[in-house]
Amino acid sequence: MAEVILMPRLSDTMTEGVIAAWHKKVGDPVKKGDLLAEVETDKATMELESYKDGILLHTGADKGGKIQVNDLLAIIGNAGEDISGLLGAPAAAPATAEKKETKQAAPAATAAPAKTGLDISKMEEVVLMPRLSDTMEAGVIASWHKNVGDPVKKGDILAEIETDKATMELESYKNGTLLYAGAQKGEKILVNGLLCIIGEKGKVDVDAIVAASKSGPVTAPAAVETSTAPSAPATAAAATATAVVTAAENGRVKASPLAKKIAKEKGLDLRLLQGTGDGGRITKADIDNYKPAAPAAPTAAAPTATAAPVAAFAGSTEEGYTDIPNSQMRNVIAKRLGESKFGAPHFYLTMEINMDNAMAARTQLNEISPAKISFNDLVVKAVALALRQHPAINASWMGDKIRRYSHIHIGIAVAIEDGLIVPVVRFADQKTLPQIASESKELAGKAKNKKLQPSEFTGNTFTISNLGMMDIDEFTAIINPPDSCILAVGRIKETVVRKGDGFGVSNFMKVTLSCDHRSVDGASGAAFLQTFKKYLENPITMLL
Repeated sequence: MAEVILMPRLSDTMTEGVIAAWHKKVGDPVKKGDLLAEVETDKATMELESYKDGILLHTGADKGGKIQVNDLLAIIGNAGEDISGLLGAPAAAPATAEKKETKQAAPAATAAPAKTGLDISKMEEVVLMPRLSDTMEAGVIASWHKNVGDPVKKGDILAEIETDKATMELESYKNGTLLYAGAQKGEKILVNGLLCIIGEKGKVDVDAIVAASKSGPVTAPAAVETSTAPSAPATAAAATATAVVTAAENGRVKASPLAKKIAKEKGLDLRLLQGTGDGGRITKADIDNYKPAAPAAPTAAAPTATAAPVAAFAGSTEEGYTDIPNSQMRNVIAKRLGESKFGAPHFYLTMEINMDNAMAARTQLNEISPAKISFNDLVVKAVALALRQHPAINASWMGDKIRRYSHIHIGIAVAIEDGLIVPVVRFADQKTLPQIASESKELAGKAKNKKLQPSEFTGNTFTISNLGMMDIDEFTAIINPPDSCILAVGRIKETVVRKGDGFGVSNFMKVTLSCDHRSVDGASGAAFLQTFKKYLENPITMLL
């Protein structure tokens, strides 16, 4: 039976979507997971994947056409099936396609400049700095891949932009020539400031556009880095941040999100594949057609890499200091946590947990687990299950209301060179310990390499900060908005205790729960910790 797919709401402010591309045409067979189309919203260009098998019988608009949210996007059914009754009328219930964010949308604009003044946001030659994270206020040009005067094709990677949370790649959404760059490497551009101009040389009034941009948010002063770089030709970036990475000199791989997903499911290393898509991009077809090469003869093991030695302190006989400009990330950390600490009335609850059973269970689990389970993975699982029983903790203060979430997304604080970022394990209560272990390790690696995508560091409903591996006994953490609580985890410490008629050694761990008193009361926080403690002291209950 034919099924209607309605235009899903792909962002909180989306009212309509523009068809950026169809990957299937009417009459084509479609399998579950196949990429149907790319839809441009007000915030991003999203890939829509099919959720069923069948034949694409109808599309609601051609490329470039607009479709309102919940209007007819496509119909999938059996070959020759009569769909006349489904055309022109909304389906009884919204059927949705699976979505995956791939790139930030270019400013949707085709209007010509007004004669009495230029509205550069409505000029198709103009590329503004997109908002690449929920807290981003400005982007720093980390590197350039094109120079002014270079020809540009749609999909070319032009620059890397450092936000407060990650370094994102920008790719062109159109063909043309880079006529102007809004900043050089290391400089900032405010969100919605002039990033670059792409068009046909001699037909675009670059000076007029630049002059018009000066009246609005353009470049913020000062570079982030203190070192002086050699002067280089002005360079340009374009309008779309993408979730794929380039197969460049740094060894990163360029692949579609669908190809990445399938490769992960099959356990394939994308670095072994040769892409046949634009610019060498690895596609689903490349994954399907890949045949592994015969195993190579064994070679001698490479020596284990060691960390570079820390430079010794060089004393000075003269007074002096060095000013280190704040990174984007450090500025946002200071702002958001300052607002949290002084805006949310914190209170703290500390509890001691016997970890003897957890240590024994972890040893047994790791004998059969496909992924090595850490103590932090046990904490994540115990927190997630405890939140099921205490929904008041899984909440946010919204000013005039308290929002309690039905889903459980656990943020895990990760220290990186520039500060701190919080990757998110989504639906943690529904995942097994090996799944949590594998996902946490992958997210931490991406965080340290600044390769997290926005969907991987937003949406947390509760946060964990663990300093136990640094021999910290206990500490208090500042609540990570929009959460109402954060759990600070200390180290596991041997303690002499009375056992029977004598004494013995047990292993204890201290945790401290920071709570926002506007949304969480003391008794609620204490009850949550009691449940959390029961799970860790009896780990087998987490497997039921």
